Amino acid sequence: MEACPRCGANLADNARYCHVCGAEIGKGTTTQEFSVSAEDLTRKVKELFHEGNVSQIIVKDEKGNPLIEIPVTAGVVGVLLAPWLAAVGVVAALATKCTLVVVRKTETTRPAARPS
Repeated sequence: MEACPRCGANLADNARYCHVCGAEIGKGTTTQEFSVSAEDLTRKVKELFHEGNVSQIIVKDEKGNPLIEIPVTAGVVGVLLAPWLAAVGVVAALATKCTLVVVRKTETTRPAARPS
């Protein structure tokens, strides 16, 4: 069963939208959750920014409430990355333990070419 990347609710099979929060469910994506301490939060977010297949990072507090949702676009570096990391630093100062929900694009497989 798939979970909503925004709120974590269990979704019905083939759902296009979350019945709890209304988030659009993108097919071709997977979600992962990491439990991290506040000290490791900024480091882990930096690592995720540099991975090529991450499309969104959601930071949740101990109770599972979303604190910040970060859209990750290809080629985000330097000046564009700084404001997001500053926001993550503020979240790390307020929370003691966080959960990172990482939405990744999955590779679409192409059918094998037929021999001519």
